[in-house]
Formats: sequence, structure tokens, C-alpha cells
Amino acid sequence: MALPPKILIVGGGVFGLSTALSLRERHPASQITLVESASAIPNPHGSSVDTSRIVRADYASAAYSRLANAAVQRWRSTSWGADGRYTQNGLLLVYPSDSPSAQAYARKSYANVRAIEGENVVFLPSQKDVLRVVPPYGEELDVAGGYVNWGSGWSDAAAGVRFAKGLLDAEGKTVFRTGEVERVLFEEGASSPHAKPKATGVALVGGETIEADLVVLATGAWTGKLVDLRGKAVATGQAIAYIKISDAEQKELENLPTILNFATGIFMIPPRGNLLKIARHAYGYRNPTTVPVPGVSPSGQTMQVSLPETGVPVPLEGEEAFRDALRQLLPRFVNRPFAETRICWYMDTPTGDFLVSYHPEYEGLFLATGGSGHAYKFFPVIGDKVVDAMEGTLEPEFRDLWTWNEIVAQKTDTDDLFDGDGSRTGARNAILKDELARTKKAARKGVL
Repeated sequence: MALPPKILIVGGGVFGLSTALSLRERHPASQITLVESASAIPNPHGSSVDTSRIVRADYASAAYSRLANAAVQRWRSTSWGADGRYTQNGLLLVYPSDSPSAQAYARKSYANVRAIEGENVVFLPSQKDVLRVVPPYGEELDVAGGYVNWGSGWSDAAAGVRFAKGLLDAEGKTVFRTGEVERVLFEEGASSPHAKPKATGVALVGGETIEADLVVLATGAWTGKLVDLRGKAVATGQAIAYIKISDAEQKELENLPTILNFATGIFMIPPRGNLLKIARHAYGYRNPTTVPVPGVSPSGQTMQVSLPETGVPVPLEGEEAFRDALRQLLPRFVNRPFAETRICWYMDTPTGDFLVSYHPEYEGLFLATGGSGHAYKFFPVIGDKVVDAMEGTLEPEFRDLWTWNEIVAQKTDTDDLFDGDGSRTGARNAILKDELARTKKAARKGVL
């Protein structure tokens, strides 16, 4: 289907930039404007701004494996992966003996990626086999087995975002604006009394407006304040920490495969620049925040949704989880101070599938979000799929997974518990402010 002449993309991350790139190629007559809240891209508070993201086709879902493989091929063989933006070091996926769900996910993932990568994927039936792949790791490693995929790798996240922005800058046809979007603007009953309200643009904080025929919200974990996503998606904070290491330690560890434990959610990417990253893919922290219920016109009603809290460190609970993992993986680093910790904000959906769809209640409003912590690897190809969905040509397997068909029932809180795609772990109801309060209390006791 034809797309309208004026398209506004809100958000300059993976979904926003990749969508702009695909629109410029496939709809060159459209006027594309992208508005980003930060003065520079990548946004320092965004999810794709730190040192690294795993690039893998390792999924229990065959559909995601195939799509990820298409992305991996571009990371490997095109300018997307050039100049250090992609490193193919392998991915080691492991599971302990007491986690049947982690083992089941790993075995499904192994079968899918083995069909793609062939002999690059090696099954590791025991702890001894795992340790042969990563000799520097501790013999206390609590694993029963796993597999290694030497066809996987990782990308420099911030560099990838800068590369995509640079492509758009070089072309010079996408208009970039800076401003924080306060709300989506709507026109009621434009064509008939029973017509759906139509999105006509956005209002920025400060009062300025930007008009458009089609509004695309690629706003990640901030989307919940612009449309009511209760029961449909929730923002969760994920723990990340860095450890400063020596030149000798860098040399020892830099060529190891990334390790991901499906039972704990802990993963460790090979170090660069004398910084070792350890992170956790879990149910995460929520940050309940009261905001006006978004819609066509202000109703005075409020709702409580989880929204990102930026600039805060990882709570003590997360640091302790990292110490436990280091005790097994790299015991020599257990007591080494963290050089930095931060919280990365996901936009999670109940099943871990993306939300790439027109809004069921409004005309001219499209969502490209719900990355659920695994969207970055698709950067070179996801924009094409977003534009396919806009045009109504998206393949049925992704249309069924990503389309928002039903209107969300009105709810009053953020307590919906999402299972994800089977790869999450940890506490399911952790509240960020409570964890930070416990951290401060523990610090006071430590001083006394």
C-alpha cells in the first residue's frame, strides 16, 4: 500500500534509524522527519549506546533465527560490520543441571542454529567440554553442558548507531529535529462521526508541534507514556557492570567466545579497551511512575506505568548477582571494584516478540518497539520489516507475531507479569526504588 507524503519518526535508536533508512530507499518521495529527545545520536540514555551487543542467530524460535541470520550476513559482509563494528568471536550458551527450562531453550536454539551454521556449531555435552572452549574460566563453573556457535559475534553498539545516523546524514534527505515529545496529537472524526481518531503529529515539551500524516513511535522504553500499553508492553531495567582489567588480562580474554547462561541470564562479552562487561538478561527492575492516560484529549485520569529512571547505578542485588557469576567464571575478579554500573532499559512484551504494527484504535499511528532486549542484532534488516508492516506486505510469520490486533483493556497498575520468550530469569517483581533503598540501607550499615 502507498504511504503518505509526511512521515514523522519519534526516536533515533535501532528501530527509528533503520526505519528511516528503509523509507528513504523505498519511498524517496516521502518527507521523513526524525525527532530525538537528546541533542546527539546515539542518545546517552538509550539502550543501544554502550560498548557491545550480542549478534547471534541463536534462538529457540525458527523465525527469529532466520531473520537474525539475514542480519548476521550483513554484519559479516557489508559496511555495517566494518571498522570494528562487528567481531565474530563465537557464542557459548550453557545451562546448569537444575534448570530444565534453560536446557530446553538451549537445545531448541542449538537445533535451529545448527541448521544454519552447520559445523560452526558444536554441542558440548558436559562441563569438561565447556571448559575446553574457555580454559581461563573457573572449574567451579556450574554448567551441565551447552554448545558453542563460532558463527556468532558481537557489535559495538554505539558505533553501529553512529554508522546508521551517518548514512542518513550523508544522504541529506532526512530532517532531524531535537525535542522531547510530550504527547501525540489527534484529530477526531475527520472523515465521519464513526471514524477512528487520526494522529496528526506530536507536541513537544515547551509547546512546539510537528505535523505529519503518519506518526511512527520508535521510542523504546519511553513508549508507555505516549500510548497506553498496559498489558501490552512494560519497561524493565537490566543490570550492566564493567571491570577494569590489565593489558595481560585483556590479551588473555579478548578472543574468547561470549558466554551466556540461560539459567541465570548472566552474559559476558570479551573485553575491549581494558574493560570487561558483565550483564544480565532477566525480568529486570520496574519503575512505577504516575502519568496522564494518553489519548485523543486530556481526560484528567492518570495511570501507573514503568518508565526509565536514568543515571542510577545497579542496585546491590544486581552487583551481588554479578559477584556470584564471577566467582564461578573468573574468580580472580570477584573482589575487583566495578569501574562503572548502569541500568539498560528494555521495552518488554509478554512473549518477547516485537511490536511492529498500526495502533488498533487510531489512524496514522504506527509503533515500532518492543525490542525486549534482543532487537539490536537485527539493525541491518529490521527497518525493511517495519516498512513491510507499514505497507501491509510483512510475511505472515512475523505479521502474526508483531501485529497489535486487540484494544488493551483499561488497567490501573504495572503488575502484569510477562513470561518473555523463555530466556529470562531472576525475580519477577523487583521494584527499582525499593532495591535502591535496600542498597542505601546496606551502605549505612557497612559504615557503622
